[in-house]
Amino acid sequence: MDKTILGRTGLPVTKLSYGAMEIRGPRVWSGRPLEDADAERILHAVLDAGINLIDTSYDYGRSEELIGRFVSRRRNEFILATKCGCCVTDRGDHDETSHIWTRDNLLHNIDTSLQRLRTDYVDVLQLHGPTPQQAEEGELVDVLKEIQASGKARFIGVSSYVPNLPPFVDWGTFDTFQLPYSALEREHENWVTKAADTGAGIIIRGGVGQGEPGIGRGSEDRWRAWEEAKLDELLEHGEQRTGFLLRFTLSHPSMTTTIVGTKNPVHLMENLRYAERGPLSKDVYEEAKKRLDAIGSKPAAIE
Repeated sequence: MDKTILGRTGLPVTKLSYGAMEIRGPRVWSGRPLEDADAERILHAVLDAGINLIDTSYDYGRSEELIGRFVSRRRNEFILATKCGCCVTDRGDHDETSHIWTRDNLLHNIDTSLQRLRTDYVDVLQLHGPTPQQAEEGELVDVLKEIQASGKARFIGVSSYVPNLPPFVDWGTFDTFQLPYSALEREHENWVTKAADTGAGIIIRGGVGQGEPGIGRGSEDRWRAWEEAKLDELLEHGEQRTGFLLRFTLSHPSMTTTIVGTKNPVHLMENLRYAERGPLSKDVYEEAKKRLDAIGSKPAAIE
Protein backbone atom coordinates (compact mmCIF):
# COMPACT_ATOMS: atom_id res chain seq x y z
CA MET A 1 0.00 0.00 0.00
CA ASP A 2 1.17 3.50 -0.78
CA LYS A 3 2.69 5.47 2.07
CA THR A 4 3.12 9.18 2.50
CA ILE A 5 4.69 11.40 5.14
CA LEU A 6 2.46 12.64 7.96
CA GLY A 7 3.40 16.27 7.63
CA ARG A 8 6.18 17.63 9.79
CA THR A 9 6.17 14.51 11.97
CA GLY A 10 8.19 12.77 9.26
CA LEU A 11 6.31 9.54 10.00
CA PRO A 12 5.60 7.39 6.91
CA VAL A 13 1.94 6.33 7.06
CA THR A 14 -0.22 4.20 4.83
CA LYS A 15 -2.92 6.09 2.96
CA LEU A 16 -5.49 3.81 4.60
CA SER A 17 -5.43 3.73 8.40
CA TYR A 18 -7.55 1.92 10.95
CA GLY A 19 -10.19 3.66 13.06
CA ALA A 20 -10.43 1.68 16.29
CA MET A 21 -13.68 3.31 17.45
CA GLU A 22 -15.37 0.31 15.84
CA ILE A 23 -14.05 -1.95 18.59
CA ARG A 24 -15.37 0.26 21.39
CA GLY A 25 -18.07 -2.24 22.45
CA PRO A 26 -21.71 -1.56 23.37
CA ARG A 27 -21.33 0.73 26.38
CA VAL A 28 -20.39 3.86 24.41
CA TRP A 29 -22.46 5.53 21.68
CA SER A 30 -24.59 2.44 21.04
CA GLY A 31 -21.61 0.42 19.87
CA ARG A 32 -22.16 -3.11 18.65
CA PRO A 33 -21.37 -6.16 20.81
CA LEU A 34 -17.82 -7.37 20.36
CA GLU A 35 -16.19 -10.61 21.41
CA ASP A 36 -12.55 -10.46 22.43
CA ALA A 37 -11.69 -12.98 19.72
CA ASP A 38 -13.23 -10.71 17.07
CA ALA A 39 -11.18 -7.73 18.30
CA GLU A 40 -8.02 -9.82 18.25
CA ARG A 41 -8.78 -11.06 14.75
CA ILE A 42 -9.44 -7.64 13.21
CA LEU A 43 -6.45 -5.95 14.87
CA HIS A 44 -4.05 -8.60 13.64
CA ALA A 45 -5.68 -8.52 10.20
CA VAL A 46 -5.08 -4.75 10.05
CA LEU A 47 -1.38 -5.12 10.81
CA ASP A 48 -0.96 -8.23 8.65
CA ALA A 49 -2.38 -6.21 5.73
CA GLY A 50 0.34 -3.58 6.19
CA ILE A 51 -1.83 -0.78 7.60
CA ASN A 52 0.48 1.11 9.94
CA LEU A 53 -1.61 3.75 11.73
CA ILE A 54 -4.23 2.94 14.36
CA ASP A 55 -6.37 5.78 15.69
CA THR A 56 -8.21 5.48 19.00
CA SER A 57 -9.25 7.61 21.99
CA TYR A 58 -9.50 7.60 25.76
CA ASP A 59 -13.31 7.58 25.45
CA TYR A 60 -13.63 4.84 22.80
CA GLY A 61 -14.92 2.26 25.24
CA ARG A 62 -12.68 -0.83 25.29
CA SER A 63 -10.69 0.20 22.23
CA GLU A 64 -7.43 1.16 23.95
CA GLU A 65 -7.57 -1.84 26.26
CA LEU A 66 -8.05 -4.26 23.36
CA ILE A 67 -5.25 -2.71 21.32
CA GLY A 68 -2.94 -3.09 24.30
CA ARG A 69 -3.97 -6.65 25.01
CA PHE A 70 -3.76 -7.99 21.50
CA VAL A 71 -1.18 -6.04 19.49
CA SER A 72 1.10 -4.25 21.96
CA ARG A 73 3.75 -6.90 21.28
CA ARG A 74 3.68 -5.68 17.65
CA ARG A 75 4.12 -2.05 18.74
CA ASN A 76 7.05 -1.48 16.38
CA GLU A 77 4.78 -2.23 13.40
CA PHE A 78 2.35 0.65 13.78
CA ILE A 79 1.96 4.34 14.50
CA LEU A 80 -0.42 4.91 17.40
CA ALA A 81 -2.67 7.95 17.74
CA THR A 82 -5.06 8.59 20.59
CA LYS A 83 -7.06 11.53 21.94
CA CYS A 84 -7.39 13.36 25.24
CA GLY A 85 -9.55 15.83 27.12
CA CYS A 86 -12.12 13.10 27.67
CA CYS A 87 -14.12 11.90 30.65
CA VAL A 88 -16.13 8.66 30.91
CA THR A 89 -18.87 8.21 33.54
CA ASP A 90 -20.48 4.86 34.39
CA ARG A 91 -24.27 5.20 34.12
CA GLY A 92 -25.08 1.59 34.88
CA ASP A 93 -26.14 0.14 31.54
CA HIS A 94 -23.93 2.49 29.51
CA ASP A 95 -21.04 4.93 29.78
CA GLU A 96 -21.57 8.64 29.30
CA THR A 97 -18.77 10.62 27.67
CA SER A 98 -17.94 14.26 28.19
CA HIS A 99 -14.88 16.50 28.23
CA ILE A 100 -12.85 18.21 30.95
CA TRP A 101 -10.34 20.67 29.51
CA THR A 102 -7.81 20.89 32.33
CA ARG A 103 -4.14 20.03 32.77
CA ASP A 104 -4.97 17.42 35.40
CA ASN A 105 -7.42 15.64 33.12
CA LEU A 106 -5.07 15.59 30.14
CA LEU A 107 -2.31 14.15 32.34
CA HIS A 108 -4.77 11.57 33.69
CA ASN A 109 -5.87 10.71 30.14
CA ILE A 110 -2.38 10.06 28.79
CA ASP A 111 -1.28 8.01 31.79
CA THR A 112 -4.44 5.90 31.67
CA SER A 113 -4.19 5.49 27.91
CA LEU A 114 -0.59 4.32 28.10
CA GLN A 115 -1.51 1.80 30.77
CA ARG A 116 -4.37 0.44 28.67
CA LEU A 117 -2.33 0.42 25.47
CA ARG A 118 0.60 -1.28 27.23
CA THR A 119 3.11 1.10 25.75
CA ASP A 120 5.46 3.83 26.96
CA TYR A 121 4.40 6.40 24.38
CA VAL A 122 1.91 7.28 21.67
CA ASP A 123 3.07 8.72 18.40
CA VAL A 124 0.32 11.35 18.19
CA LEU A 125 -1.73 12.78 21.07
CA GLN A 126 -4.75 14.75 19.84
CA LEU A 127 -7.10 17.11 21.62
CA HIS A 128 -10.58 15.64 21.16
CA GLY A 129 -12.70 18.50 19.86
CA PRO A 130 -12.29 21.52 22.15
CA THR A 131 -13.27 25.03 21.17
CA PRO A 132 -10.39 27.49 20.78
CA GLN A 133 -11.62 29.27 23.92
CA GLN A 134 -11.47 26.03 25.93
CA ALA A 135 -7.99 25.34 24.58
CA GLU A 136 -6.78 28.80 25.54
CA GLU A 137 -8.41 28.86 28.97
CA GLY A 138 -7.00 25.45 29.84
CA GLU A 139 -3.61 26.25 28.28
CA LEU A 140 -4.02 22.90 26.55
CA VAL A 141 -1.28 23.35 23.97
CA ASP A 142 1.18 23.97 26.79
CA VAL A 143 -0.02 20.78 28.48
CA LEU A 144 0.40 18.81 25.26
CA LYS A 145 3.92 20.14 24.92
CA GLU A 146 4.61 19.19 28.53
CA ILE A 147 3.44 15.64 27.77
CA GLN A 148 5.54 15.67 24.60
CA ALA A 149 8.62 16.78 26.53
CA SER A 150 8.11 13.87 28.95
CA GLY A 151 8.37 11.42 26.06
CA LYS A 152 4.83 10.10 26.48
CA ALA A 153 3.77 11.55 23.10
CA ARG A 154 6.02 12.16 20.13
CA PHE A 155 3.75 14.66 18.35
CA ILE A 156 0.64 16.70 19.12
CA GLY A 157 -2.54 17.23 17.15
CA VAL A 158 -6.19 18.18 17.31
CA SER A 159 -9.38 16.52 16.10
CA SER A 160 -11.63 19.39 15.09
CA TYR A 161 -14.14 20.86 12.63
CA VAL A 162 -15.56 24.22 11.61
CA PRO A 163 -16.39 26.63 13.17
CA ASN A 164 -13.78 25.71 15.80
CA LEU A 165 -11.04 24.86 13.32
CA PRO A 166 -9.79 28.22 11.90
CA PRO A 167 -7.96 29.49 15.02
CA PHE A 168 -6.26 26.11 15.47
CA VAL A 169 -4.95 26.31 11.91
CA ASP A 170 -3.83 29.91 12.43
CA TRP A 171 -1.87 28.98 15.57
CA GLY A 172 0.44 26.75 13.53
CA THR A 173 1.30 24.66 16.58
CA PHE A 174 -0.25 21.29 15.75
CA ASP A 175 1.64 18.51 14.01
CA THR A 176 -1.57 16.86 12.80
CA PHE A 177 -5.20 17.72 12.18
CA GLN A 178 -7.98 15.16 12.14
CA LEU A 179 -10.86 16.41 10.00
CA PRO A 180 -14.11 15.01 8.58
CA TYR A 181 -14.21 14.74 4.80
CA SER A 182 -15.80 12.72 2.03
CA ALA A 183 -17.79 13.26 -1.15
CA LEU A 184 -20.86 13.36 1.10
CA GLU A 185 -19.33 15.82 3.57
CA ARG A 186 -17.30 18.38 1.64
CA GLU A 187 -17.47 21.27 4.12
CA HIS A 188 -13.79 20.87 5.05
CA GLU A 189 -12.46 20.32 1.52
CA ASN A 190 -10.64 23.67 1.39
CA TRP A 191 -9.70 23.51 5.07
CA VAL A 192 -7.86 20.24 4.46
CA THR A 193 -5.62 22.17 2.10
CA LYS A 194 -5.19 25.18 4.39
CA ALA A 195 -4.37 22.99 7.39
CA ALA A 196 -1.86 21.00 5.34
CA ASP A 197 -0.22 24.24 4.24
CA THR A 198 0.88 24.78 7.86
CA GLY A 199 3.08 21.69 7.51
CA ALA A 200 0.73 19.47 9.50
CA GLY A 201 -0.25 15.95 8.52
CA ILE A 202 -3.93 15.50 7.69
CA ILE A 203 -5.86 12.54 9.09
CA ILE A 204 -9.28 12.22 7.48
CA ARG A 205 -12.21 10.70 9.35
CA GLY A 206 -15.56 9.76 7.80
CA GLY A 207 -13.90 9.11 4.45
CA VAL A 208 -16.45 6.48 3.42
CA GLY A 209 -19.50 8.40 4.63
CA GLN A 210 -19.67 6.13 7.69
CA GLY A 211 -20.95 3.35 5.42
CA GLU A 212 -24.25 2.99 3.63
CA PRO A 213 -27.47 3.20 5.71
CA GLY A 214 -28.46 -0.20 7.01
CA ILE A 215 -24.92 -1.52 6.50
CA GLY A 216 -22.73 1.01 8.29
CA ARG A 217 -23.45 4.03 10.49
CA GLY A 218 -24.19 6.41 7.62
CA SER A 219 -27.49 8.28 7.75
CA GLU A 220 -30.10 8.65 5.02
CA ASP A 221 -29.57 12.42 5.13
CA ARG A 222 -25.82 12.05 4.60
CA TRP A 223 -26.30 9.73 1.62
CA ARG A 224 -29.01 11.81 -0.03
CA ALA A 225 -26.31 13.83 -1.79
CA TRP A 226 -25.14 10.63 -3.51
CA GLU A 227 -28.57 10.05 -5.01
CA GLU A 228 -29.17 13.67 -5.99
CA ALA A 229 -25.76 13.96 -7.68
CA LYS A 230 -26.33 10.65 -9.53
CA LEU A 231 -22.91 9.40 -8.53
CA ASP A 232 -23.90 5.84 -9.38
CA GLU A 233 -23.33 6.87 -13.00
CA LEU A 234 -19.62 7.35 -12.26
CA LEU A 235 -19.02 3.90 -10.76
CA GLU A 236 -16.81 1.51 -12.62
CA HIS A 237 -18.24 -1.93 -13.37
CA GLY A 238 -18.57 -3.81 -10.07
CA GLU A 239 -17.40 -0.85 -7.98
CA GLN A 240 -19.13 -0.39 -4.64
CA ARG A 241 -20.36 2.99 -3.46
CA THR A 242 -18.13 2.97 -0.38
CA GLY A 243 -15.18 2.00 -2.58
CA PHE A 244 -15.82 5.03 -4.78
CA LEU A 245 -16.11 7.25 -1.69
CA LEU A 246 -12.82 5.96 -0.33
CA ARG A 247 -11.07 6.65 -3.63
CA PHE A 248 -12.69 10.13 -3.76
CA THR A 249 -11.22 10.89 -0.33
CA LEU A 250 -7.83 9.56 -1.42
CA SER A 251 -8.01 11.89 -4.42
CA HIS A 252 -7.74 15.03 -2.28
CA PRO A 253 -4.18 16.24 -2.97
CA SER A 254 -3.62 17.52 0.59
CA MET A 255 -4.86 14.56 2.63
CA THR A 256 -2.29 12.27 4.24
CA THR A 257 -4.28 9.28 5.47
CA THR A 258 -7.90 8.33 6.06
CA ILE A 259 -9.03 6.26 9.02
CA VAL A 260 -11.70 3.68 8.24
CA GLY A 261 -13.06 1.47 10.98
CA THR A 262 -14.58 -2.00 10.85
CA LYS A 263 -14.70 -5.11 12.97
CA ASN A 264 -15.37 -7.29 9.93
CA PRO A 265 -12.25 -8.72 8.19
CA VAL A 266 -14.21 -9.03 4.91
CA HIS A 267 -14.97 -5.30 4.96
CA LEU A 268 -11.34 -4.61 5.80
CA MET A 269 -10.22 -6.53 2.72
CA GLU A 270 -12.70 -4.59 0.57
CA ASN A 271 -11.33 -1.30 1.90
CA LEU A 272 -7.80 -2.47 1.18
CA ARG A 273 -8.70 -3.48 -2.35
CA TYR A 274 -10.09 -0.04 -3.15
CA ALA A 275 -7.29 1.81 -1.36
CA GLU A 276 -4.71 -0.10 -3.37
CA ARG A 277 -6.40 1.07 -6.57
CA GLY A 278 -5.56 4.58 -5.46
CA PRO A 279 -7.27 7.90 -6.26
CA LEU A 280 -9.97 8.32 -8.88
CA SER A 281 -8.88 9.47 -12.31
CA LYS A 282 -8.69 13.25 -12.55
CA ASP A 283 -11.66 13.37 -14.92
CA VAL A 284 -13.90 11.29 -12.65
CA TYR A 285 -12.83 13.22 -9.53
CA GLU A 286 -13.60 16.57 -11.15
CA GLU A 287 -16.91 15.31 -12.55
CA ALA A 288 -17.98 14.07 -9.12
CA LYS A 289 -17.18 17.45 -7.56
CA LYS A 290 -19.00 19.24 -10.38
CA ARG A 291 -22.12 17.17 -9.79
CA LEU A 292 -21.98 17.72 -6.05
CA ASP A 293 -21.49 21.46 -6.55
CA ALA A 294 -24.61 21.49 -8.72
CA ILE A 295 -26.80 20.15 -5.90
CA GLY A 296 -25.33 22.58 -3.37
CA SER A 297 -22.96 20.12 -1.70
CA LYS A 298 -19.97 22.48 -1.75
CA PRO A 299 -16.91 23.16 0.40
CA ALA A 300 -17.15 25.92 2.97
CA ALA A 301 -15.56 29.15 1.85
CA ILE A 302 -12.36 30.29 3.53
CA GLU A 303 -12.14 34.01 4.13
